[in-house]
Amino acid sequence: MIQTIRNAWAVPELRKKILFTIFALLIFRLGSAIPVPYINSDLLADQLAMQSGTILGLMNAMSGSAFSMATVFALSIQPYINSSIIIQLLTVAIPALERLAKEGGEEGRKKIASITRYTTVAIALLQGFGYYSLIKSYNLIQGGSLNAIWVGVVIVLSFTAGSAFLMWLGEQITEFGIGNGISIILFAGIVSRFPRMVSDCISGVNVWSGVKNGTITMETLTGMGMSTAQAQAQLKLALAPWMIPVIIIGMLALVVFIVFISNAERRLPVQYAKRVVGRKMYGGQSTHIPMKVNMSGVMPIIFAQSIASLPATIGAFAGWGQEHMMMRLFDTTKVFYSVLYFILIVGFSYFYATMQFNPIEVSNNLKKNGGFIPGFRPGKPTADFIAKVLSKITMFGALYLSVVAIAPIITGNIFGYHSLAIGGTSVIIVVGVALETVKQMEAQMLMRHYKGFLE
Repeated sequence: MIQTIRNAWAVPELRKKILFTIFALLIFRLGSAIPVPYINSDLLADQLAMQSGTILGLMNAMSGSAFSMATVFALSIQPYINSSIIIQLLTVAIPALERLAKEGGEEGRKKIASITRYTTVAIALLQGFGYYSLIKSYNLIQGGSLNAIWVGVVIVLSFTAGSAFLMWLGEQITEFGIGNGISIILFAGIVSRFPRMVSDCISGVNVWSGVKNGTITMETLTGMGMSTAQAQAQLKLALAPWMIPVIIIGMLALVVFIVFISNAERRLPVQYAKRVVGRKMYGGQSTHIPMKVNMSGVMPIIFAQSIASLPATIGAFAGWGQEHMMMRLFDTTKVFYSVLYFILIVGFSYFYATMQFNPIEVSNNLKKNGGFIPGFRPGKPTADFIAKVLSKITMFGALYLSVVAIAPIITGNIFGYHSLAIGGTSVIIVVGVALETVKQMEAQMLMRHYKGFLE
């Protein structure tokens, strides 16, 4: 990976794209530090620190701590992700949108993108209002003598504008930078949390030592002015020292496993028939069709996470407490959420696989070029065989993603340290986005070499 980045840096065109991406990410991190007016962000951070293992903690991790600080980019890229899910599902369900996507060409894709943008703004307004209601329920609004309606409008519009700007910034990275802009922004937000995660581990060990020595108890914490809920949350952060190497080894093993599966592929043998044109003979060579085991990349994880966390997000913004039935049901550390997360990952894996790989189209292209898969007649038999292989590979890839996503949740419940659930999902997204971005850089370098050779 490092060698690929060095080689890309040596190419002037790619160097400009890398610098543009870095500059865009600097803007993203700058906006993540600009607070929205009229909000007591210090007290808000303390409130959300007690909910590190909940849906609010997950949203904070995905936004790079911008959510807990109530900054301009607090909603991060989540409204755009939710909008993309809705529009893509509607494209399958509504014939008019399906025709626009498949037969509309470039103009159709632009209209779909325009609809997605408007939907993003609408979702951002709803989430911004929900976040404002959450902050208001904590009595953290500092409007003073100002009109409450004006304060609410400023806060909601600030969150909405920040989310819309991130959507635009992601599109600019996709067009002028390296990789998928939305994934890159999500990647940057998670990576920026790594120093905080290290600090949390150190704090957890200190709390564990205090509990072990008897210097930190419910009585001492409440005596220091903490509420009962704050004291309980503080005690839950206790992390045994032997857990640190377990977490590090587990994360490294997860990275190795993700890289191994991401590079795995099933190769379907293809034989081209010999044909004579004039005095020359064409065809007769053997090749293969590469089919990636994890064809959908990291997108099923991102989309499944957004859908599975939606009810709890609505509940959190509506002011429901952690004891509410819906909040307990969709708790990120509980069985129901894990099962729903698992099913959604499998579903989105199949959804993306069918969108990216069409067996009928591949079969027709082979037939037109005189190719065939040994043992299968051209046409429908070949398409059926490819579809069968695709189904098996997609199932394996979906199970791989699901198990990797659920394993940290199970481990967190066993060891009683629920931040592992969020950390595991973050590792999957970070490694997946990094691999996809490096592959895009390699593809662009390869294309440039071919272009130079042809010229």
